[in-house]
Amino acid sequence: MLIQLILFLLLGIIAGTFTGLIPGIHINLIGVILIALTTSIFSSINPIYLVVFIISMAITHTFLDFIPSIFLGCPDTDTELSVLPGHELLRQGKGYEAVRLTAYGSIMALFILILITFPAILTMEKIYNFLKIPYVMAIILALVSISLILLEKKKLNALTVFLLTGFLGWSVLNLKTPLLKQPLLPLLTGLFGGSMLVMSIKNKIQIPEQTIKNSELSKKIIKPMAKAFIGSLIASPLCSFLPGLGSGQAAIIGNQLARISKKDRKSFLILLGATNTLVMGFSFLALYSISKTRTGAAVAIQEIIGALSSNILILILAIILVSGIISFFLTLILGKFVSKKITKINYTQLSIITLIILIIIVSIVSSFLGLAILAVSIFTGIYCISLGVRRTNMMGCLLLPTVLLYLL
Repeated sequence: MLIQLILFLLLGIIAGTFTGLIPGIHINLIGVILIALTTSIFSSINPIYLVVFIISMAITHTFLDFIPSIFLGCPDTDTELSVLPGHELLRQGKGYEAVRLTAYGSIMALFILILITFPAILTMEKIYNFLKIPYVMAIILALVSISLILLEKKKLNALTVFLLTGFLGWSVLNLKTPLLKQPLLPLLTGLFGGSMLVMSIKNKIQIPEQTIKNSELSKKIIKPMAKAFIGSLIASPLCSFLPGLGSGQAAIIGNQLARISKKDRKSFLILLGATNTLVMGFSFLALYSISKTRTGAAVAIQEIIGALSSNILILILAIILVSGIISFFLTLILGKFVSKKITKINYTQLSIITLIILIIIVSIVSSFLGLAILAVSIFTGIYCISLGVRRTNMMGCLLLPTVLLYLL
């Protein structure tokens, strides 16, 4: 059994590397495919092995998905905030450093997750019972959304982005047609990935020669790094309770709690890495303690194995730790490789190829209706970017429909 566990762990890491590096191929999509295949092709496979595969894939994805967001400007919903500070370092020839900082944040988050697992489980159920009171969830989500808007200098623009994308998200999610599968794929791909790629193609971005340094983190960043972890540790559990709230919003809240300066891009990237991985980890703890799924990986596990036992939880924590350590070194290796090769290719052509891949994926998964949503989402994303506010305000596409769901 140990050999099979190791095999599926390694397969999960390979799959997570694929989903992390290829824009548009998210672990949620792989999870949906796995759920469908468990009743046919995978019916003879021990469900525990599939759980190991999903966990290792999900954790690996949280490490690797910063590489395309930093080097290609094509983030998914968990890494959209890395585009701005990541690209700033990339234009300075420090793209690898940006990737390395997110990897440090992610690996340290894993050890924190292991340390606080049992205290977190003890408090989750009590907090969730409070949130189940009618309208409490909607009120909290509304307050979080309002606070994120108020943090912007251009508050009216931020409100416009939130409401515009919220209306788009509500419209897409309420389309009652069997022709549209995985509506979030074209919606989020267009808003966060396609729009950035089109802007990159239009602006004909040139990537400068990249400098690769293998030195350890300097002492000057240790204190800000500690603040970043405190912020992410407080904000990340929110995603376990509040539907529609992603790691992007959690990172902004954590950033405010940690009082990280806007100029301190390095600490912010560490916070993003930590938050991205903690949010995924907390989703598994939430599945165990309150039987709620807040990520596609958690949904897939629940469908495959049902309620988690204590033994399964311990196995999950072990898989998280092992796959995370391997993914950390894998991220550094691949980040260095991409950093060396990125200047030798035509960035505009690469952006065009990436956009074509996204279009093909959407057409296969969500048919022609998905392509229409993708096109609308891309133009909406471009308009929102032009308003000069954080891209995370575009997560109104999920937050506003969720608030309305709890109110109506």
